[in-house]
Amino acid sequence: MTETTASNSHGAGHNKKPSKAGFFAGIALFFRQMISELKKVVTPTRSELVNYTLVVIGFVVLMMLIISGLDFVFGNGSILIFTNSPEQ
Repeated sequence: MTETTASNSHGAGHNKKPSKAGFFAGIALFFRQMISELKKVVTPTRSELVNYTLVVIGFVVLMMLIISGLDFVFGNGSILIFTNSPEQ
């Protein structure tokens, strides 16, 4: 639990405002919390990385196909609606 959540979670009934820390104390707290969060990061294995990459590429290709299909349908539909067709 981080320092701010730990200090705010004790005793929900008290109405004391937390004391305002100084500017440099806030910066130091930020860096301590940032370092503690970075320690939690887990580097994926090579096979996980390849798997994640293939999933992202597959999703992007699928979205490109869907958007291209919709663009084709709406583009041709607007051409049919807004162009003058020759009357026979």
